[in-house]
Amino acid sequence: MNKKIYLWFLLLPMAITTLSSCKKLLEIEETDFIGGATALRTVQNNQSLLIGAYAALSLGANDNGTTEANDMPIMLNGVFSDELRTGTFYSANTTHEWQFAPDDVGIRDNYRATVVYYRVIDRVNRVLQALPDAIAEEDSDEALRSQITGEALFLRAFAHFELYRFYCGNYDPNGLGMAYVEEPTLEGLSRISMGEYFQLLLRDLEASKTLVPNNLNDIYRTNRLAVTGLQARVALYMRQWETAVTHSSEFIEAIPLSPRAEFDGIWRDDNNNELAWKLSRVNTNRMGSFYRGLFVRNAAGDLQAPSISWIPSSKLWEAYDQSNDIRFSSYLINEPAVANLTPVFGRLVHKHAGSGYATNNENVADIKIFRTGEMYLIRAEARAELGAFTGANSAESDLNTLRAARITGYANENITSQQEAIDEVIAERFKELAFEGHRFWDLRRRGLPVERFAADAPSTQGTTLPAGNFRFLLPIPQSERLANPDMQQNPGYTE
Repeated sequence: MNKKIYLWFLLLPMAITTLSSCKKLLEIEETDFIGGATALRTVQNNQSLLIGAYAALSLGANDNGTTEANDMPIMLNGVFSDELRTGTFYSANTTHEWQFAPDDVGIRDNYRATVVYYRVIDRVNRVLQALPDAIAEEDSDEALRSQITGEALFLRAFAHFELYRFYCGNYDPNGLGMAYVEEPTLEGLSRISMGEYFQLLLRDLEASKTLVPNNLNDIYRTNRLAVTGLQARVALYMRQWETAVTHSSEFIEAIPLSPRAEFDGIWRDDNNNELAWKLSRVNTNRMGSFYRGLFVRNAAGDLQAPSISWIPSSKLWEAYDQSNDIRFSSYLINEPAVANLTPVFGRLVHKHAGSGYATNNENVADIKIFRTGEMYLIRAEARAELGAFTGANSAESDLNTLRAARITGYANENITSQQEAIDEVIAERFKELAFEGHRFWDLRRRGLPVERFAADAPSTQGTTLPAGNFRFLLPIPQSERLANPDMQQNPGYTE
């Protein structure tokens, strides 16, 4: 585990006068960190560090100390998979060509998940260590102590699961997991088996679920349905199909699918339909700027096109019913203001566009982590694997329900085999979950290749990444291995 994370210990929110809204807290930039028992003396002190753990999911840091958006799962899954193609700007991005090594995933391509997620883990572990003895100054602090414990356990499990998705292969109890860190330490830690790793992760989730609020009053902080959503996702990756059905059904029963007319509002942050947990973004952290720069207006008031780094792949663009599927217009846009660059570059990612061109919150959109659309697809896949591919309470019924909520005039379709059901689920995940951080990992866990249209590929060699290729796992970054020599490198990369 990278030892740099210990240099930043405790967030001191000296300017904070209220903790009523986690979103407001996340808009405050991190300042100084200190260590020692004094810093975590009270329950409120521990809540401040817990907020610092949430903040670490909003901000990462590179080697020169500057901060950058921690939206790596979305970025990685778009660039490595068939969701995106290069736009007007291109500088030999090695990840898009599947040409990368331990030293350039951090220097050139900025994918060092170990830094961000182990920082989150360190902060919540310090909370969990200090909280039992922390002083309660208010009558409400005992209830708050319990809630903070539950949130810390959830964030620890969430961060460890993200590390697994970046650096580990498909679930195998005897396969190689990561280091599951349960207490603050400066000692190097070795990777453990996936069986042990997931046992600890599931234990944390189970304990968390009994402690966090059972409401959606503040979905920027952990609640019981957020835990349920992660339990369903973990079960999917572990191929524990019955468990996946149980947890996804619990989520679906609590939060319905959005009315079609309100679906676009989810992505503009006009409503919280379908959502159990999301991460706040502000205009110092513009997720949409990963795809394109900011529009400006000239003296005449005309929009001037920005640089465009990434555009939707033709494969994704053509996957939708463009006339009737609300996801097409919510996720993608054919923008005349940039069409003059070349016809294909009129196509933009719209999902993280924010408040509109040349406005203060252009490209600003909260990151949606757990929502009902994903839960329908988890349940559909699990039901298909259990043999329930058609009829009531099946993959077929879940797919038809989801599509009817998204596509005007949709007519139910029949599925005739288990394999057809699984194929349909993966195809639907491509459309439903585009630019949410799932596609590359979906292909890996299903043993499928990345297959790009020729028009979307940067080169002939960049058309296909064969199923099972070692580059479906990122290398452990060189900086991490130098800090922790006990951290074993992934297969296929030079030791």
